[in-house]
Amino acid sequence: MVQWIGTHETLLWWLASSSMVVFIATLIVVPLLVVRIPSDYFLHARHQRPVIIIRNQMTRLVLKIGRNVLGFVFVIAGFILLLLPGQGILTILAGIMLMNFPGKDRLVLWIVSRGPVLRSINWLRRRARKESLTLNTK
Repeated sequence: MVQWIGTHETLLWWLASSSMVVFIATLIVVPLLVVRIPSDYFLHARHQRPVIIIRNQMTRLVLKIGRNVLGFVFVIAGFILLLLPGQGILTILAGIMLMNFPGKDRLVLWIVSRGPVLRSINWLRRRARKESLTLNTK
């Protein structure tokens, strides 16, 4: 084992460095995303309303693909952060909320309605002086 560590020292430094970067990034990005969720987000049926109307079909497609790729990266980083220091579950939740797929709304509501997750989200929101999330658990 010691010999393997000695021969792969560079790899271990890269893993440790990237772990620290991802940890710091999640400490900054995830709370910003969680605080931006409207407090009544889970009360109403979700309808896809574009925030910005983009007329060019190619630009819209590129943005949709980019958003899904970013969400996928967040989900993968969240799973990694379940093993490393960081906010794994909240990062996975942020990634899922960015992506588009069938059943997304039910999955997100199920994750958010878990006690520890909801408490963590509402704690972050209270610190930012935002209203707690209100859930529709029908």
